Amino acid sequence: MDAFQYIDDERFVILSERDGWMHLYLYDRLGFLKSQITGGEFDVTDFYGYDKTKDIFYYQSASESPLTKEVRFISGDGKKEGKLSSQTGTNKASFNKNFTYYVNYYSNSSTPEFITLHDTKKNQLKRVLQDNTVFIGKLQNYTLPQKEFFTFTTSSGVKLNGFMIKPSNFNSSEKYPVIIDQYSGPDSQNVTDSWKKIHWNYYLAQEGFIVVTVDPRGTAARGEAFRKSTFKQLGKLESDDMIEAAKYLKSLPYIDGSNIGIFGWSYGGFVTCLSMCRGGGVFKAGIAVAPVTSWRFYDTVYTERYMGIPTDNPEGYDDSSPLNHAEKLKGRLLIIHGSADDNVHPQNTYEFTEKLVQAGVQFDMAIYTNRNHNITGGNTTMHLYTRMTDFFKEHLQ
Repeated sequence: MDAFQYIDDERFVILSERDGWMHLYLYDRLGFLKSQITGGEFDVTDFYGYDKTKDIFYYQSASESPLTKEVRFISGDGKKEGKLSSQTGTNKASFNKNFTYYVNYYSNSSTPEFITLHDTKKNQLKRVLQDNTVFIGKLQNYTLPQKEFFTFTTSSGVKLNGFMIKPSNFNSSEKYPVIIDQYSGPDSQNVTDSWKKIHWNYYLAQEGFIVVTVDPRGTAARGEAFRKSTFKQLGKLESDDMIEAAKYLKSLPYIDGSNIGIFGWSYGGFVTCLSMCRGGGVFKAGIAVAPVTSWRFYDTVYTERYMGIPTDNPEGYDDSSPLNHAEKLKGRLLIIHGSADDNVHPQNTYEFTEKLVQAGVQFDMAIYTNRNHNITGGNTTMHLYTRMTDFFKEHLQ
């Protein structure tokens, strides 16, 4: 149950996965189920509220694809339902108190945020609040690569979603090194048809890399079984899926399969370490920034939600820890941490690198003095990204 909202004195609505997908359910004030409001093999991803005068529920869902989000409505008796949003991509809404108007926030992978005001009853556009015309005009001065979405099926039959960013001068007859940039955390989602910042990945693409992002098992908008598959075994399935992604990419004619790297920050750094330890050399190089290396070192509020407590799940804690797989690390690893990280304590990096040293595994390391989990401040960001770019160029090109 991820939401709870009273709609009047006698009834409340919750979001629940009781049928295997996240849907809206209506209960009376004593806690007895009255009805399932939404249904189908898709996830409701947000609940906006209930219009008492019209008996209409408004919500956001991934009913058309896990990659997209729509703003939808359904009547209390289920006889009237439909979609308010009209464009494919990511839509989210904000309604006024009486549900007579709503503001829609729309974007897709090639369209910056487009904000509009609508009349709810007729679903008419009333006003464009922000179209980002100036920003779009400035983008025309640059030749930026576009995201290409793809799916592939792993050897265990799991269908995974991803996207890749190719160099703007991409030539299908050539072979390119690859960097897999992933986060992979529970209930997260990076592969979406939405506008993202123009950042390091685009620069890497312009420098001759193909940059790939894949959402592994455990991530959002794919139903309960997919999302909860990593319960009590964080990192195992995610690293399996990153290894499978690398093998899939290696099969593509324009990929240099001998030069595949992996990158991640925080949870993504954890998955980077584990993937390089469990991948048997499929990754030639990797960068792990602020990685968790043992869930015994992380905060209990987060950890025990997904792993249970260590005394009940000792094998899960042990198997998911890169500390217990350090001697199997293959490929060149650059591990980075801020010495003042109060989210993922530097102990994680110190303990893991000590294991690597004792196992005779060579690696690279950078500690940013007095920097927190974000590793920012002064010239720090430029220094960090220059270091990481140079590392991938040295080992993958």
